[in-house]
Amino acid sequence: MSRPLADQAVIVTGAAQGLGAAIARRFAAEGARLVLMDYNAAGLAAVASDCGPQAIPVQVDLSDAADTDRAIAAALAELGSVDTLVHNAAILERKLFADEDFASFTKTLNVGLQAGFQLCRAVWPGMAAKRAGAIIFVSSRSGIQGFAEESAYCASKHALEGLAKTLAMEGEAHGITANTITPGMYMHTPMSERNYSDELKQKWVDPIKLTSAFVHLAEQRDHALSGLRQDAWQLSQQVDSP
Repeated sequence: MSRPLADQAVIVTGAAQGLGAAIARRFAAEGARLVLMDYNAAGLAAVASDCGPQAIPVQVDLSDAADTDRAIAAALAELGSVDTLVHNAAILERKLFADEDFASFTKTLNVGLQAGFQLCRAVWPGMAAKRAGAIIFVSSRSGIQGFAEESAYCASKHALEGLAKTLAMEGEAHGITANTITPGMYMHTPMSERNYSDELKQKWVDPIKLTSAFVHLAEQRDHALSGLRQDAWQLSQQVDSP
């Protein structure tokens, strides 16, 4: 069942910069009530200010389970039940596996998978009670392929791909859709500034150009697409085409 963002309460993680900030601004423009989560307090406050009074910033360390639970409690106290969850937060620190350590590896997985589980587990009962909801995990090529110097990041993104498939299966009876979505296009973000080659930087686009795909998944809740990985660039082009 479709539902306009103007009638929705939404959580967006990793909202202080890059794609998460673009999604937050676009959802705010569509009228959604928002809780924005990120570790970067200054960036988060700036994005929330751009979004207006319907956006509440909640600083949180998503690698810490207790702090994530605190942020979730704050979000639910503000929003009540949640209609759409966009879990975008991630860490990418390139290093050879031989140089990886347990603390760094688990921190990456905790921000992606552990926080993803906690957020979904918290919003699931409210979505099921309303028999409607959308869960969106931001994935990447690293959730499809393997890349050198990305053992933790690839593991995290691959895990979210699997979790989304299970949530889609179990959510169908409750009106809940679950999708992963890859950018599908090189984006100009702080993460890409650190990791893209000069050649790729010639191709990148403003992440706002990918946000129509997120609006579509949040509003349309197409169960035929649930459980399937989406391409934000392609879907946005389809949605925005006259």
